Amino acid sequence: MRPDNPYNIAVDVETSYIEEQSAPEVNRFVFAYTITIRNNGNSAAKLLTRHWIINDGNGNVQEVHGEGVVGEQPYLKPGESFQYTSGAVIETPVGSMEGSYQMITDDGIPFNAEIPAFTLSLPHKLH
Repeated sequence: MRPDNPYNIAVDVETSYIEEQSAPEVNRFVFAYTITIRNNGNSAAKLLTRHWIINDGNGNVQEVHGEGVVGEQPYLKPGESFQYTSGAVIETPVGSMEGSYQMITDDGIPFNAEIPAFTLSLPHKLH
């Protein structure tokens, strides 16, 4: 597995706090995140699996491994993108996520597309 991203897969993230599903009094904070995966390279690639590292403000770490994203294994030709929304539950009002997508080219070459760290935070919690 190539640890780098030689195929120019870009990952953009937007997050939001889901107040109606959260219960701060029992340390339950629910966040949605919308991911856009763009193939800015010259080779088509298929997303096979995902690996997430989710951290809360207490130092708790959750690791998530799984096939595809939201039940799909998107195939992206050069210039194409795929967008999906999912969620995470943590025990503090501020946390972070990062990870990678394990992908494969049409030529059978596996590689990782890194997901840069991003913050999960209640609105107005960070200054």
